[in-house]
Amino acid sequence: MMRRIGKQSRFSSGAVLIEYAILLPALLLFVLGIMDVGRLIWMQTTLNRAVEAAARCGAINTTNCGTFTQIQSYAVTQAFGLTITSAAFTASTANCGVQVVASFPFVFVTPFIAPGTVTLAATACYPS
Repeated sequence: MMRRIGKQSRFSSGAVLIEYAILLPALLLFVLGIMDVGRLIWMQTTLNRAVEAAARCGAINTTNCGTFTQIQSYAVTQAFGLTITSAAFTASTANCGVQVVASFPFVFVTPFIAPGTVTLAATACYPS
């Protein structure tokens, strides 16, 4: 009886290896997809915060944000953790006050979720 149990466990280890080889890519894709979506949400939130802070600075603080170029530079400093240039931000005067618009390309690490890039956009307007 003991010999039979030992043989069964030795043969079943090959089945476990095959099951693991089939499920591991799907599990990794799932985990990397969750990380990618989290990164996307974080970047969108950071971009929203940067344009809101820049629009407020342009409306209130004319010393540091007196020109549109200064507003764009300030927006770059408020985009914590993003590698972004001031060319991604556009500052203007609108009916609502000082308006700052930004667009930033997001590239997924996991190519199977959404191949290519997604353009993140944010707009904020602060009354002056």
